[in-house]
Amino acid sequence: MAKPVTIGFMLLVLYCVQFSSTAEETFDVRQHLSTVTRYEASKHIKDNAFVSSNIPDKCSPIHLNLVARHGTRAPTKKRMKDLETLSTRLKDIMQSAKERGSSLEKLPSWLREWSSPWKGKIKGGELISLGEDEMYHLGSRVRERFQELFSDEYHPDVYLIRATQIPRASASAVAFGMGMFSGRGNLGPGRHRAFAVLSESRASDIMLRFHDCCQNYKAFRKNQEPSVHKLKEPVLDEITRSLAARYELNLTIKDTSTLWFLCKQEASLLNVTNQACDLFSNDEVKLLEWTDDLEMFILKGYGNSLNYRMGVPLLEDVILSMEQAITAKEEGHAPGSYEKARLRFAHAETLVPFSCLIGLFLEGSEFDQIQREEPLKFPPKPPQKRTWRGSTVAPFGGNNVLVLYSCSANNTSKFFVQVLHNEKPIPMAGCGATDFCPFEVFKEKIGAAHLKHSYDHLCNAKLQQQSKPFMSKLIEIFSWIFTGKSNDNESQKTEL
Repeated sequence: MAKPVTIGFMLLVLYCVQFSSTAEETFDVRQHLSTVTRYEASKHIKDNAFVSSNIPDKCSPIHLNLVARHGTRAPTKKRMKDLETLSTRLKDIMQSAKERGSSLEKLPSWLREWSSPWKGKIKGGELISLGEDEMYHLGSRVRERFQELFSDEYHPDVYLIRATQIPRASASAVAFGMGMFSGRGNLGPGRHRAFAVLSESRASDIMLRFHDCCQNYKAFRKNQEPSVHKLKEPVLDEITRSLAARYELNLTIKDTSTLWFLCKQEASLLNVTNQACDLFSNDEVKLLEWTDDLEMFILKGYGNSLNYRMGVPLLEDVILSMEQAITAKEEGHAPGSYEKARLRFAHAETLVPFSCLIGLFLEGSEFDQIQREEPLKFPPKPPQKRTWRGSTVAPFGGNNVLVLYSCSANNTSKFFVQVLHNEKPIPMAGCGATDFCPFEVFKEKIGAAHLKHSYDHLCNAKLQQQSKPFMSKLIEIFSWIFTGKSNDNESQKTEL
């Protein structure tokens, strides 16, 4: 009688091993690169499936707002220099290991003769061909999805396209426009047509580069960056010790940080996942991703209300464009005589604050907290699950589309806003966790609390001194990292 039980137990063990192996195989590092994640990889990340609203048959889109980050770009000149330095540093580390008598057998073969793929390149930060492709096909899909909005003849007053003065943003706008208006003109085999992309000077672009013009934010960020680095140190230190033991090399935290950066660049830009990324275990990748997400949360997201409230000029522009579209609809303006889409191309520093302004990626009572200008708790550390992930919040090409619908019922007209994040409907906490929100509710529940602030006051008025001493805040933060516990009452008052 024992034999069937033994066989059954063996089968169960084999199933568990196979299941564990399958789960390991499904881990794709390209989906764990925080804001360096490519758009296509981000779209395939499985999250909690949100059941979107059924748009009533009597509702039709009358206006569209797009806020998009540029597509995949090359490393900046500074980061390329860091990689050149890493190459020299690795040679020194391996030479030191040889002198200590280490065999270096544990080192991957690629690492022994590695040099930066960007070696000798003088310029950086430009939109690469992958990024062009991302934005071109995004433009095509948006047009296909909202055909009635993009059926008019192109005119800059009907389809307004704006980009920052940074070349990768304007290049993204051009690639998007080529996809959106392909076949609509007479230029070349693709029957493209020319279109206008407007840009404001970097020194005064408070709509798309508000972070560049906000003096208080720049002071806040400069002051907080050292403490953010302190927050990340325990994780980096732990992983550095693991790497040093694994490969018998004398590595520093700086080395680990640069190797992680190399992993992100190789995986995202070159589709190479079996070199720098293979140095880290899956759990280490998740922790490194979390440190990046934490930094984004504190310096660009819900970690401080100034991070996103300085984006009020952009939110004002979005709401104004909707009001103008409603007026055109109610007054029966002729097609081609009013604006149907406002398309903007900028950066993670634009997309992340705007996502916070409209209350995305919030849970439970968190929306009420940001209305009271209270900072939120930090994103939970792996293996805990979290909503706030750079790979979904702001990947390369990440975007928010706000579609204004006109809905007719009983001879009355009502207007609703639907938000799509990276082309997927997403709930808005301020609208009862729905993705289809009455315009007036959107305006009052989401917009009003932010729009009562002026950009000039937020960014140029003298910041109030923090009441709590910095070191006591830092102690609380480290306590939270190492114990996972915090004083809930105090944490609602504490801002980095």
